[in-house]
Amino acid sequence: MALKLYRRHRKECEGGHPEDARSGEFEEGRRGWKKCACLIHVSGTLGGRFSRKQTGKSDWDEAKAVADQWESANSWDGSIGPIKEVVATDAAQDDKRISINDATSAFIASRKNRGVEASTLSKYQTSVKQLRAYCDSRGYVLLSQLTVADMDRFYASWKDGKRAGAKKLERLKGFVKFCLKRKWLTEDITEDLQAQEGSSIPANKMPFTDAEMDRIYAACDSLGGPTVPGPGHRNWSGEDVKDFIMLSIYTGLRISDVATFDITQRLKGNDVFLRMHKTKKELYTWIPDWLVERLRTRHKKHGALIFRTGESLVMRTMAELWRVKLGKVFKLAGPFDEPAMPHRFRHTFVRILLEKGVTVADVAELIGDTEEVVRKHYARWVPERQARLTKILKQAFEDKPRLVVMKGHKGKF
Repeated sequence: MALKLYRRHRKECEGGHPEDARSGEFEEGRRGWKKCACLIHVSGTLGGRFSRKQTGKSDWDEAKAVADQWESANSWDGSIGPIKEVVATDAAQDDKRISINDATSAFIASRKNRGVEASTLSKYQTSVKQLRAYCDSRGYVLLSQLTVADMDRFYASWKDGKRAGAKKLERLKGFVKFCLKRKWLTEDITEDLQAQEGSSIPANKMPFTDAEMDRIYAACDSLGGPTVPGPGHRNWSGEDVKDFIMLSIYTGLRISDVATFDITQRLKGNDVFLRMHKTKKELYTWIPDWLVERLRTRHKKHGALIFRTGESLVMRTMAELWRVKLGKVFKLAGPFDEPAMPHRFRHTFVRILLEKGVTVADVAELIGDTEEVVRKHYARWVPERQARLTKILKQAFEDKPRLVVMKGHKGKF
């Protein structure tokens, strides 16, 4: 792409970046980068005229699509129609010199066609963005420019943990396999890449304890109401965060589902819609009257999207804005033995159900997983497991040990 894209940070940047500071896509992919919803701009020359222009988008893929249309029209004045996803054409598929953008777009389209879940698709999109950003940093345009050495450098730049890195590597290898099958690549450039040792060991799930939840709710109470508008102000209160946490705890929904929660679509009486079950039937969980009342109150005040903040309707942006808010609460409630993250609310949902005696099968159905996964990751909170092990030990050691004097030892040992 001839045009250069960059994010220009505004005064109210959620990530705390300086006003008018700029950042690129590859830079934002680094671990520890504080994400925000500041708009992306482009600069360059079109029709013989240099200019800088705002895309009106905060998502990199959407901003690139806008820039592509300006570039295709070779004009800064051309109107922008609906953004269409770029999918490789038959002609492009016959040409081994396919562009990186076309190849990655076709790969994402294939994942969509497979009907993968939104959360999984989002991970594929993130991996593709990071690969594109790496290629941009090296000045690559064509897929054939990528080499084995590039894959080594790209893999070495990741800051992910062992398990997250292993999953991302699977997605990268999947992309290369996708390209090999279409003969866009002549060799498997990821063949030598191996996941880190220990990445296959299942991670223990770490729900919040009751004591930790008490501290988190107390931190929400300490925030009080919104502060007076001004530098560094916030227009949300501790009660807003508490509502968000309570819905997470009582439903097990992921942060993205809670951040984009549409009360008109997901709440019916006391039932909260979770997902379509494998049987194609709707699956709901129940929440108490007092929580329903809190959510209805939010509906009257904020509209159907009861946790929407800012102008963006992009799921990832909405979730990141809430991740920042929750991070402030975790900081007030800390320290924690394990890193405090929003996904631990989902684990807490599972912990509470298991401790209350809900069967593993029912819990697995509610979180959309298998009984095997629940037993593997939440075994310590399964009462029937502990009862079974206790029974085995009692049967094995119910008799007192008898001391037998061995011949030749005359009673001495």
